[in-house]
Amino acid sequence: MNNNMIKVSVILPVYGVAEYIVKCTESLLAQTLEEMEFIFVDDRGPDNSIELLKQTIKGHPREKQFRILTPEHNLGAGMARNFAIPEAKGEYIAFVDSDDWIEPDMFESMYNRAREAGLPDLCLCQASKDYLDGKPSEILTNPDVAEGEFTHDKRAYFLTHYVSCFWTFLYRRELIEKYTIRYPEDRSADDSYFLACNLMTATSLARVDKPFYHYLIRPGSVCTTKDSVKYKKRLTVFSKLMAWAKQMGIYAEFQPEIDFLYIKKGYLTTIVNYITNATEPRKEVFAEIYDTLCKEVPEYNKNPYLRKKFVLRLLVYICHTCPKTATFLLRYYAKKYNVVA
Repeated sequence: MNNNMIKVSVILPVYGVAEYIVKCTESLLAQTLEEMEFIFVDDRGPDNSIELLKQTIKGHPREKQFRILTPEHNLGAGMARNFAIPEAKGEYIAFVDSDDWIEPDMFESMYNRAREAGLPDLCLCQASKDYLDGKPSEILTNPDVAEGEFTHDKRAYFLTHYVSCFWTFLYRRELIEKYTIRYPEDRSADDSYFLACNLMTATSLARVDKPFYHYLIRPGSVCTTKDSVKYKKRLTVFSKLMAWAKQMGIYAEFQPEIDFLYIKKGYLTTIVNYITNATEPRKEVFAEIYDTLCKEVPEYNKNPYLRKKFVLRLLVYICHTCPKTATFLLRYYAKKYNVVA
């Protein structure tokens, strides 16, 4: 295929997904958009995922659209995506996790909408959160921001209503290259970092409000595996995000919004991550996470968005002053609403 004809490049890290990769790959082969490429990164997994991938595409008319990259050692999902980004040739780059699957018309619908909208920096859709244990699926929705120019008000709204559904986006490759946006090497919240950087720099947006992407919650996946020190990686990632926003000259204009994003994702979600991973949460760790909040957002209690959110303000206060109470409340909340941090 002529590189100039590629409309969407899809990047997929592969690690330990033998039970799911065939369905994922079949959903890629079924895409109604013709001008595509699919770049898989063999992340040195323990099973035969790559062999199953090869068997699934063998002899298919789209086989030549598939490429498999093999780094020298295991990278982790974020760095594996980074490994593939320079290889992508499409107008847009998309990311699919190799244990998820997508609807056949996802990329045709999104690309056509982007084309109609003048090829904006981002085009989003919605997702379905699917469970293997029989729980009913849930619709994951991106913030309700109108198409067109990504104005100050739209960006501010998106940042303060932020959700990390990074695989529901088409990212214009020129935007990623212009700002050299990459996933951080820390193996936690790297998708949040990548999406936030794109949201901070994009100038235009299109959307298709359909749940094309099927996000599978499965035992043993990265987001459900226990790791009692994972919170440290999250703290590092969100500190890097703050530094990046300042380096790019974005922080000054959007300080209240970026600070609020940190309060929610860098502080509260990190607390949730810690208490859902630690058997017996320690108050010293609560203090460590709070100290990082005070370092990154010294006057967090004056944030205008936080001041409007009584429940969030109360949570921040309880997490700082009553770790045992916070552990009980947040564990209950995480279990009731299937929160994965």
